[in-house]
Amino acid sequence: MADKVRSLNAALEIVADGCHVALGGFAITRCVMPAVHHLARAGRRRLTVSQTIAGLDTDVLVAAGCVSKLIYAGGSLDRFGSLYAVSEAVSHGEVETEEYSSLAMTLRFHSGALNLPFIPCRSLLGSDLIPPLLAAGTVHVQPDPFTGRPTLLLAPLRPDVAILHVDTADRDGNATLAGPRWTTHETAFAARHVILLCEEVVDQVPPDQALIPGSVVAAVVELPCAAHPTAVAGRYDYDRAHLEAYTALARQGPAGMRTYLERYVLSVPDHSAYLALAREDAAR
Repeated sequence: MADKVRSLNAALEIVADGCHVALGGFAITRCVMPAVHHLARAGRRRLTVSQTIAGLDTDVLVAAGCVSKLIYAGGSLDRFGSLYAVSEAVSHGEVETEEYSSLAMTLRFHSGALNLPFIPCRSLLGSDLIPPLLAAGTVHVQPDPFTGRPTLLLAPLRPDVAILHVDTADRDGNATLAGPRWTTHETAFAARHVILLCEEVVDQVPPDQALIPGSVVAAVVELPCAAHPTAVAGRYDYDRAHLEAYTALARQGPAGMRTYLERYVLSVPDHSAYLALAREDAAR
């Protein structure tokens, strides 16, 4: 197979304005921060972002004005609070949302991975989430043809690009991931193009250890500490001080978020420079 290792800049050339981008992070774990920072610096606009549980990566993308629509099951910064930029943008009508349960989001990615026209679900019936989705025509309720019971029909999610964090990958794109997987596998198979941010490129990933096979991967980007300041199971914990600094600024509203973006995103050229700045601030 072809060598799929790329620089971050080269890998992300595929993400154009208006793309549907799926992110694999979860709150403050495995967030694809270098990719988010790059898209913000590049001034990408009108992105649709899908993510089962949105986290810091999505909050930063929204704060940078890159996102016009979110498809998700809510999200947070875990013990550090809510998604401040997302809440601000949604409350002011700056970002359109489609909100589902986490199971429904998983099923939508699963349906996209299997190339199904739709997938049935009963878990959302009776939920307050249903009326706006029905009004928007993004879900349908029809009788189960076997029992006659009401059944919710969910459309598949097929993102243009999925950007996912993994532990290791080989040059063919086969990748491993330890700890909770969430919807990483389903998202990879649902997307038209997959970009992997990995902590380490290895010589070979045995087929029986690959969560994601190279056959569905377009590019591999090797970036140690690629999820900083969020956590990666078995490798490093979240950076408490950095996340506390982020939330302190985010609580100030758009002006505080702009201060964060200017210092840690827009004023640095790449992930290495960002890490150096974050470590310099932590040492003070």
